[in-house]
Amino acid sequence: MYVVVVYDVEQKRVGKVCQFLRRYLNWVQNSAFEGELTEGQLEEVIAGIRDIVNRRSDSVYFYVIPDRRWCRRRVVGVEKNITDAIL
Repeated sequence: MYVVVVYDVEQKRVGKVCQFLRRYLNWVQNSAFEGELTEGQLEEVIAGIRDIVNRRSDSVYFYVIPDRRWCRRRVVGVEKNITDAIL
């Protein structure tokens, strides 16, 4: 499944959230990540985020798309991190 994660957390936790999400997903924009995950990986990510954030003041949104072919991304301006590049 394809997952997009966006977050708004207090400054003191931004680095922890970003570092944690980089282990699973591609950074595409400030406070935004995306990429392919299995169901198990998604549950790991959600559990890890729950351990980091303060649920009273922070928010993290998970957009889960069953198949990437149903996801179309359009960028206006500079694309900060191209995830479609093949090395």
